[in-house]
Amino acid sequence: MEVILDTNAISALADGDAAIDRQLENTEGIFVSVVSAGEYLCGVRRSKFRGVLEAWLEKLLQKAVLMSLDARVLPGYAAICQELKEAGTPIPSNDVWIAAQARLHGLKILSRDRHFDRVQGVERIGW
Repeated sequence: MEVILDTNAISALADGDAAIDRQLENTEGIFVSVVSAGEYLCGVRRSKFRGVLEAWLEKLLQKAVLMSLDARVLPGYAAICQELKEAGTPIPSNDVWIAAQARLHGLKILSRDRHFDRVQGVERIGW
């Protein structure tokens, strides 16, 4: 199984959450969207542990595949936005980007955010 980490999954990993470690034990690949990395880094900038957490994120990104946004993601982003709008169930736009990357690359999303369950063609894994 290959997974893309949502921002709350990155935070849980940084906090040493054993439940998320168990979820990742059988993964074949861990992916991080530049969107999630940016969100996490934004939050870290306000932390009194900024230096430690920035170094931790750097180590994570050396192990994981950092996924950038490119033209291949655009149609999926637009499609998901439209699907959710028509269903009357929009989700935050940053999460649409993550969902679009997951759908494009066939990745499961590791997240506590149940709103990913509204996106067709992606599977969310909680912990």
